[in-house]
Amino acid sequence: MTVKVAIIYYSATGTTYQLALAVAEGARQTGAEVRFRKVQELAPEEAIASNAAWAAHRRESQDVELASNADLEWADAVIFGTPTRYGLPTAQLKQFLDTTGRLWANGDLVNKICSSFTSKARRTVGRRRPSLTSTPPSTIGARSSSGRATLTPSSSSPAIRTARHSRATMARSSRTRWRSRRRDFRASASPS
Repeated sequence: MTVKVAIIYYSATGTTYQLALAVAEGARQTGAEVRFRKVQELAPEEAIASNAAWAAHRRESQDVELASNADLEWADAVIFGTPTRYGLPTAQLKQFLDTTGRLWANGDLVNKICSSFTSKARRTVGRRRPSLTSTPPSTIGARSSSGRATLTPSSSSPAIRTARHSRATMARSSRTRWRSRRRDFRASASPS
């Protein structure tokens, strides 16, 4: 039996889109039948046009079909992809999840396998940094309340170890830049 996997994502500038493509390729390599879908954009045209990367990605992904509840009904497994906004999934993905109430009420999502991945654009040492082994809390709540099983990558996975190492390296680099800026600021602010 062929496993049917729906990959449903939101991406403004293309980072999460690239991750979603890699997830889809991995699923296809295992023999799965894949539906690759994006969720509806909510941002106004002026906002998209004002950001060159956003506008370029919109053109790049214009042929990707929009996700629907039919994709969730069809799938044996669903993988959601979203950047994080203050540690939460994007409004675009949350709005899509809000449309799944009928499926939840009918029990159509029970026992479907579900996973997710996240990305972020800035390399900061902020408290809102997503982890490859964690999922935005509201996405977990939406999945578990609808009866889907959540799978996360193993912390012993080479990809996870590499990501942790990269994150630690970025954090050290960021701390060094911050200390340098603080020294420069103090030097410029001190009376001569």
